[in-house]
Amino acid sequence: MKFGQANFMFSLSVVFILLVFYLWVSRMKKKAYEKFSQRDLLDELLVFTDTRKQKLKTVLLIAAVILIVFSLMRPQWGFHWQEVKRKGLDIIIALDTSKSMLAEDVRPNRLERAKLAIRDFVKNLNSDRIGLIAFSGTAFLQCPLTVDYGGFLLSLDGVGIDTIPRGGTALSSAIKEAIKSYGSKEKKYKILIIITDGEDNEGRPQEAAKEAKKNGLTIYCIGIGTKDGELIPLVQESGQREFLKDREGNVVKSRLDEATLEKIALATGGSYVHATAREFGLELLYRERLSKLEKQESEAKLNKRYIERFQIPLTVVLILILLEWLIDERKPG
Repeated sequence: MKFGQANFMFSLSVVFILLVFYLWVSRMKKKAYEKFSQRDLLDELLVFTDTRKQKLKTVLLIAAVILIVFSLMRPQWGFHWQEVKRKGLDIIIALDTSKSMLAEDVRPNRLERAKLAIRDFVKNLNSDRIGLIAFSGTAFLQCPLTVDYGGFLLSLDGVGIDTIPRGGTALSSAIKEAIKSYGSKEKKYKILIIITDGEDNEGRPQEAAKEAKKNGLTIYCIGIGTKDGELIPLVQESGQREFLKDREGNVVKSRLDEATLEKIALATGGSYVHATAREFGLELLYRERLSKLEKQESEAKLNKRYIERFQIPLTVVLILILLEWLIDERKPG
């Protein structure tokens, strides 16, 4: 036997308190009788009251309350198999983990702001599968497509600028990793959301986008950062804060490249959104575009469904209350 709402078990403590209160009241009541009435007079007053029946009625009421709590706990035993089909979207999020994502033109920085937005986005998913790709100079499938949102969020928590050893930003690597992750079984239902500042210095993202289109992959891009750009802060082991410099010793300024992201998205029939402080873009993208797409129906699977048995103790409760009502605590005259 198992319980669907085992947390109601704590309500039994209330029943115990009520029982202790009843015993205390009964004792105080008896003392009051003895105080204000003589013993022989008290016996005459109670001659028509059956104290055993009074106690029986009390026991029946307490048992009824206990069974009500038991019913609220939703006892379950026995089960049957139920066929369940999932119908939803398959969404892979490719998150830029290059050092440029440490720029603080978006608070607290681009990477942490993106992770917060992804967490909020996952809260709104229902039966959609979601996966995660981390990329910088190359790409890695951090979490395969899953409906285990808790597991996905654990994978997201582990993403940082050290996730990918190779530096730089290669949008094409992220796109190719998504193509490989989806495989070639379906020519639709494939969605890739790229979250990045758009700077690409490792490949040819537009050619990768054309390949994605051939494989039925639709790409949506979310650009994070500003066109004016921002310096990239780095914290040394000593705790000293410095700014990222290139090989010539010049301070690097990271700028949002919207043009590249727009071309990638349009090449696959997707769209581009600029993340702002008020609206990051993920929820807007889902609401305006993704929620209107045709959803994929997955293979049916069998789920064990336990049979609710709360009706049994409730039936006993009704019987106990009826018996309590029928019992006449008066002695026959």
